Amino acid sequence: MDQTLGYLRETLSNYTDQYSIGQKIYEKVKQQQYTSEGKFVRDLSPEEIDFLNKILPDEIQYAKDEQDEKRAHELNEVFELLY
Repeated sequence: MDQTLGYLRETLSNYTDQYSIGQKIYEKVKQQQYTSEGKFVRDLSPEEIDFLNKILPDEIQYAKDEQDEKRAHELNEVFELLY
């Protein structure tokens, strides 16, 4: 699995109980063998993209606040592809 998608999967695990869409995206990352974050993003529905657009800015900021620049960078990679 692409390292970026590994970070995304870990992040999504925090949203699987509260949001069914979070669970759906988590399962998609977990079950599919995407070779890049670009392929993953192209496989998302508009609803899934909207959800990620809502959660990723906060998750990126949290990673920065925790001084986890690697995580912030990797999550930002996905966020930028959503547009």
